[in-house]
Amino acid sequence: MEAKVLIIDDELSMLESIGILLRGEGFRTWTSQSGREALDRLDEIAPDIVLSDIRMPTISGIDVLEELRRRDPAIPVILMTAQASLQSAVKAVNEGAFYYLQKPFANDELVALCRRALETRQLKSENTALKREIRRRDTNGATRPVGKNRSFLDILRLAETVAPTDSTVLITGESGTGKEVIAKYIHRLSERESGPFVSINCGALPENLLESELFGHVKGSFTGAVRDKHGLMAAARGGTFFLDEVADMSPALQVKFLRALQEREVVPVGATEPVRIDVRIVAATNRDIETAVREGSFRQDLLYRLRVLTVDLPPLRVRGNDAVLLADHFLTEYRRRYAEATAAGD
Repeated sequence: MEAKVLIIDDELSMLESIGILLRGEGFRTWTSQSGREALDRLDEIAPDIVLSDIRMPTISGIDVLEELRRRDPAIPVILMTAQASLQSAVKAVNEGAFYYLQKPFANDELVALCRRALETRQLKSENTALKREIRRRDTNGATRPVGKNRSFLDILRLAETVAPTDSTVLITGESGTGKEVIAKYIHRLSERESGPFVSINCGALPENLLESELFGHVKGSFTGAVRDKHGLMAAARGGTFFLDEVADMSPALQVKFLRALQEREVVPVGATEPVRIDVRIVAATNRDIETAVREGSFRQDLLYRLRVLTVDLPPLRVRGNDAVLLADHFLTEYRRRYAEATAAGD
């Protein structure tokens, strides 16, 4: 596969010359004359390397770099500038730029730099894949959800497949089927394992309190708001946020949550400035959510956003001897806890 390079520069002549040079060296190239256009096309292109000018109208190369670090930190970003300064170089490095290149530059220098960036990209991908495989192999009976029924094992394999992605997951199933267990399993096998797992039950709180818990609030925004409070979506930064019984969310709150999913930012209650969020969303419901959409109690566009990947859990009554396995598992766990409590003198 040819490596894909996205080139961003507001000077058309620079785009054309770099594109010709890199295509001649075996790279596939895409060009954009603005940072906004490049970011809008990022998912479509899925570049291996980004080469961007720093000084551009509206959205600078540093802005592009910051957004890329948020979306995919593994993409090496090479920044170019004709007006180099120590301050801009330090900022570029601190933001995670792969290299800071001063214009004019030699063609050989740019080609060599792109090849080094590609090697770095490939090494990071291999390292990520290796870590993922190690996590899979380390997931033994002590951490893997209990069950040997074929339908349940299929669910576990599906969870293991979707876990390494950062896509939103919707888990459906009757009450008591283990939706939160599967959500935690997905989190443990994901790239966000080192981050927090934060959960909330949307059906357990009234609308005004649920909004405050999700998005946070500022002091004085309502009676009892005596200080600023971060919402759980912001608190889960770098990890996974699990919304249980998401179909119980009110229509008004659904609109605000949809915006949070689309823009990856939330506005605390009583605030005017948004707060950026960096979480993987896993939602669950025990309701027939398609029926809820038809009845008008749940937004179809929100369901579309939540159901990027779907895991449908079977009820225990169709899982054969899994009930016996679970009973034995819980008995063993309670014996262990009782032994520890006895040893501690409790």
